[in-house]
Amino acid sequence: MNHFAPPVSTRRPFPAELFTQLQAAFGERVSTAQAVRAHHGRDESPFEPQLPDAVVFAHNTAEVQTVVKLCGQHAVPIIAYGSGSSLEGHLLAVQGGVSIDLSEMNQVLSINAEDLTVTVEPGISRKQLNEALRDTGLFFPIDPGADASIGGMTATRASGTNAVRYGTMRENVLGLSAVLADGTLIKTGTRARKSSAGYDLTRLFVGSEGTLGIITEITLRLYPQPEAISAAACTFPSMSDAVRAVIETIQIGVPVARVEFVDALAIRAINRHSNLTLREAPTLFFEFHGTQAGVQEQAELVQEIAAQNAGEGFEWATRPEDRSRLWNARHSAYFAMLQLKPGCRAVTTDVCVPISRLAQCVADTEADLQTSTLPCPIVGHVGDGNFHVAILIDPDIPEERVEAERLNHRIVQRAIQMDGTCTGEHGIGLHKMSFMLEEHGPAAVATMRAIKQALDPDNLMNPGKIFSWAA
Repeated sequence: MNHFAPPVSTRRPFPAELFTQLQAAFGERVSTAQAVRAHHGRDESPFEPQLPDAVVFAHNTAEVQTVVKLCGQHAVPIIAYGSGSSLEGHLLAVQGGVSIDLSEMNQVLSINAEDLTVTVEPGISRKQLNEALRDTGLFFPIDPGADASIGGMTATRASGTNAVRYGTMRENVLGLSAVLADGTLIKTGTRARKSSAGYDLTRLFVGSEGTLGIITEITLRLYPQPEAISAAACTFPSMSDAVRAVIETIQIGVPVARVEFVDALAIRAINRHSNLTLREAPTLFFEFHGTQAGVQEQAELVQEIAAQNAGEGFEWATRPEDRSRLWNARHSAYFAMLQLKPGCRAVTTDVCVPISRLAQCVADTEADLQTSTLPCPIVGHVGDGNFHVAILIDPDIPEERVEAERLNHRIVQRAIQMDGTCTGEHGIGLHKMSFMLEEHGPAAVATMRAIKQALDPDNLMNPGKIFSWAA
């Protein structure tokens, strides 16, 4: 029995004429092969695959416009595809349609080192981008863990481990180009650091999850590579002690670049997965960027704060290989946690709360999880109040899915009551649609729906995501 079926949605018929037209325009770069469709019809979410009817591999903006116009003529849905690393069902073709694979649109279009900006195509991954920037002395800091595409990161308003210092995609996208549902190309923003000219269309598309248009170019902020980098790990007797240390660090203004929380169960998974011997206790991972003197001062101050909160066993990592060992372990946490329950699927939570409410939110969440028999490791970008619970369930046991959603709903309700959000970085997709009214209220959701209906009147752009088409 399939307990992970996406919400029921009417699958639209796929016209044979459209496939003929796509073949004429793209030749072998359009495919209806089962394997290709299956690859583009699933992500890392707990939902079962929902395959598109066809996949087109686009090479430039004009080709994206061609696909969109042809699909529009036949009222066929369009789903943008980057690297498939979404956790919330963003890519699932719940109404069928055409998946536009943008992975081959992966070029750096221009680097303006003096202005600290770069313009890229959407298919370039964050690692590819930083490799291209390596000799400029600059880097792009947004790091969601997975080697996601920049287009996907823009569409989901991603962030990650560096957000506490460098912000999220919202703060780091200066402008973009997007193809609208009728095939029109618009450009938003400029390379200027600020503007008061009209509606902020850039921010409208950042986080729109492919529901308003297909992003084909993005201009990003860059940052100088720090002179010195130091990392450290420190364990605590309890989650509350660790979180209090983070809150005090942030509130006194220490400019940490990263501060990550991993609970004891997640550490156990990481040790098994990465062949490490980290102490199985609540752990904070820190990273400091700046001058040699500044990094040393930050690190010493944080060590002092940690000690005041019962932190111990500070392990310093100043050599690149030692830092890589620590952060590779943190970045592998998701797949490591899946190994705690072989054959499982993870229902992931993604709440974010004001930093002053973080300790209470984490403590109450921990109390909830202790009432459940499901394995529920916790990790988080606690420097900005964002943490994740990976609720591990057997996909063939419906009671476990019900229990996971019960836990998730309690975690989300608590975050919203604390003036927080149901998703700090993963986006809404399919999985979090039910929380939109709780967080924003009916008037705000109706306003979002009105924008969608104005820009995409036939509901062709990634339909069935974020909120329902009809009120």
